[in-house]
Amino acid sequence: MIETPIVQFGTSRFLQAHADLFISDAMRDGQPVGPVTVVQTTGAADRAGRLAAFDGRPLPIVVRGMENGAPIERTEYTTCLVRGLSTATDWAEIERIVVEEAAQVITNAGDSGFRMPEGETLGEGIPVSFPAKLTKLLAARWDKSGAPLTVFATELVPDNGVVLRGLVTGIAERSGLPPAFGAWLNDDCVFPNSLVDRITTTALEPAGAVTEPYALWAIERQPRLVMPFTHRNVRMVDDLKVTERLKLFLLNLPHTCLAERWLADDREKDETVRELVADPAIRDYLDSLYDEELLPVFAAAGVGEAPAYRATVIDRFRNPFLDHRLADIIMNHRDKKAWRIGGFIRWAGEVAPDVKLPRLEAIAASGLG
Repeated sequence: MIETPIVQFGTSRFLQAHADLFISDAMRDGQPVGPVTVVQTTGAADRAGRLAAFDGRPLPIVVRGMENGAPIERTEYTTCLVRGLSTATDWAEIERIVVEEAAQVITNAGDSGFRMPEGETLGEGIPVSFPAKLTKLLAARWDKSGAPLTVFATELVPDNGVVLRGLVTGIAERSGLPPAFGAWLNDDCVFPNSLVDRITTTALEPAGAVTEPYALWAIERQPRLVMPFTHRNVRMVDDLKVTERLKLFLLNLPHTCLAERWLADDREKDETVRELVADPAIRDYLDSLYDEELLPVFAAAGVGEAPAYRATVIDRFRNPFLDHRLADIIMNHRDKKAWRIGGFIRWAGEVAPDVKLPRLEAIAASGLG
């Protein structure tokens, strides 16, 4: 089996159309990156067929949307995924690969992926949560080789790299791992903060995805960070906060608000974002949310590009080619409300305390989801 210097935790269609496609493009360009081992961390039975498809075969990524003012449709291919494993059945092999082969790790455990049982510690068996699984694998690498790793967290959590390293460090301390392991995590390994953005709506069988043309992977520069490849959609930035807030609060947050409205109104089960915003009442609600609550806070914070970014978001919501189902967006709704709406309310309190947020506060306080 070919060696895989990148180990990816997460099997999602999003990653196939995002980081995996970027890595595949770089490999086709002759850059010395990849291939990738994909690890399933949840044990979900419905992902078994997808996992088996990660065997080096070209996986179609159908790109549909508006580009330079015109509709486009093309098929690109993810080719970097050569091995699919599950923590439930392949733990020993996953540990070997992390110890012997890996140079970079990519994680996307979803909005609830950083949650874990209170006070979780490591034992003899396979850990419960993703952060604990990662801790055990990193400890094995430290114990057997000591070579540092770069861990690219792509979860939609503010300061995702800092948060993930903190979780790993806390588990290590509670589990009685040597202080030298913590020093290795903090002094040798690199956990950059990053932000990902690409609306990916439909999974193809057995693997592949339908996605939009727009794509971004913004990664915050830090000492010792060396990117394994370059790509037109990968942007290195000095301060991720501006990019993060634009995406989290002007794209993801309105998605969550639309999902709340969809759920509260008991609308059609298979309704899409495009269909929902075509409803004049919903569009008025969305515009009022932007005009009266979101954009005034960005203006107070001096983020001048917010109105233009809002315009691109509306175009993406109206993309005639994407069937972005509200039933998908509503998944992990409570967690999304906490991260997105709760985060915005806290930020608004700091930079624009006089701006009223009645819609957002009502959603934050609701018991829906």
